[in-house]
Amino acid sequence: MTTEIIGMVGTKEISESRGSFDGPPVDPGYLARFAQAHEAAGFDRVLIGYHATGADGFAVAAHVLNATTRLKVLIAHRPGFAAPTLVARKLATLDQLTGGGRVAIHHITGGDELDQKRDGDFADHDRRYARTAEFMGLLRRELTATEPFDHDGEFYQVRGAYSYVKPASADAIPLYFGGASPAALSVGAQHADVYMLWGEPVAQIAGRIAGIRAEAARHGRAVRFSLSVRPIVGQTEEAAWQRAEQIRAATEERVAGAGAGKARGAQVQGIQVPDTPGPARRLFGFRESSSVGSERLQQQAAEREVYDDRLWYGVTRLTGPGGNSTALVGTARQVADALMAYRRVGVDAVLIRGFDPLDDVVEWGRELVPLLREEAARTPVGAAGAAESARSA
Repeated sequence: MTTEIIGMVGTKEISESRGSFDGPPVDPGYLARFAQAHEAAGFDRVLIGYHATGADGFAVAAHVLNATTRLKVLIAHRPGFAAPTLVARKLATLDQLTGGGRVAIHHITGGDELDQKRDGDFADHDRRYARTAEFMGLLRRELTATEPFDHDGEFYQVRGAYSYVKPASADAIPLYFGGASPAALSVGAQHADVYMLWGEPVAQIAGRIAGIRAEAARHGRAVRFSLSVRPIVGQTEEAAWQRAEQIRAATEERVAGAGAGKARGAQVQGIQVPDTPGPARRLFGFRESSSVGSERLQQQAAEREVYDDRLWYGVTRLTGPGGNSTALVGTARQVADALMAYRRVGVDAVLIRGFDPLDDVVEWGRELVPLLREEAARTPVGAAGAAESARSA
């Protein structure tokens, strides 16, 4: 059985431990090289992130698709700011223009209250998830309806809705989704094709998969699962842990400088941390978080720094609630084996991105990505029973 390997691109090179915010926020040449590196390394798809102060994801996706020949995109989208019928037509149009089967959407409901408000959204956490549920249902209906339809919902009302433009292939437009709260679980179970999870210990992931599968079954559905982690790979295990410590030290210096400069902006290792909102302040924890998933990671980081031998929370402890920051540390073989443990409890896709974004992609293409293909081909995706067994182990 195959696996889906997803990366992530950005419009300039930056991470918690590397890169500079100096210069233009969008570097078209770098974005093209980054996308091409993923394609050459054997990735299936790349995530394009969303932030209220960042570049438009649909435009970035078009550039990525134009710079590559087979690489697929996963466009992060925050429901609430564009009508689902419009978003459906944008997705279908992009799919038609790029040969079909290369476009997917990732629904992120929003766990940073400040970032929501920048685009005028003052709805609370659970109400946002209710809106996402209606958005996803209406978007799918617009993509598949064979005749005009009406819809009267809590958040959206349409009359005679219909899209002449449909997805270009039978693969259609897959709907990805993420969220860790009870409200999120219900939405994802009912509407997602792929439920995306952050890197937590195997037993916790097994429990989450079991709960989501049970809820999906109540609606007569089956959901696939993706795991997001940050591999730190070395030729030896010792070298990998040394690199992890170097990443920790670089991140710690930036975090300390950013904290000192909250009121006036700061420059840390060449990184300007500005007074105004943006990715620099988000990287270093300047958030008003309502994310249940981020809180879970913070609680786990406070209890232990390493789980399951190599799931490392060193950066998570430093950056605070900010999303996908847990790392798998080891040789390429050890990281691949660790990811197979998640596969055995139900994960059939992985999203991997590095702290050295472009260089890591090139390096992973030499060994890690081929190993993941090889191991996935002989490792069955675990069923619900396997997830329950791992949770109770």
